[in-house]
Amino acid sequence: MCEGGPADQDWEDRVAALWDRFDDYAETEEGEARFRADLDALVAELPEGSPHGPFEQACAWDSTGRSDKAVPLYQEALDNGLADASPYKARRTKIQLASSLRNIGRAEEGVALLTPELLAPSDELDDPVRACLALCLSSLGRDREALALALGALAPHLPRYQRSMANYARLLVEPGEHPGA
Repeated sequence: MCEGGPADQDWEDRVAALWDRFDDYAETEEGEARFRADLDALVAELPEGSPHGPFEQACAWDSTGRSDKAVPLYQEALDNGLADASPYKARRTKIQLASSLRNIGRAEEGVALLTPELLAPSDELDDPVRACLALCLSSLGRDREALALALGALAPHLPRYQRSMANYARLLVEPGEHPGA
């Protein structure tokens, strides 16, 4: 395994298998703690400074309702070079970190983190970026911007009315819009 590079496929497969069994653990606090311990054992196999460990640990805390514990781990994963090791996981981390920041009352930081992602190269995470950013904006009382993002993300998936919904989304945030748009 390369230092700071991607985790090897066997490790990734074992982590994925553990996540596949998450619902078996998540029935009780003891089960959730056991899940995190099993994940920590896998993380212990990684070289020091690997960004993959904190990413997976953050996901485990987040999935068990502890956004406060997840935030510093997501930040550590990014600081340890997750973007170089896995650009896809780095983008996922930004989405999940923004959601966790919102959950702990720091939605403005979530907005700052995700806004540049609107200009990132397009991939399957575009809609989750917009959905999470919309939640952060709504938490800040910026509901028109949030609705515009949500409608804009939804429009391409509609069987009809894509152009109309995209225009309505634009009009929600365009300066000088007419009332009732």
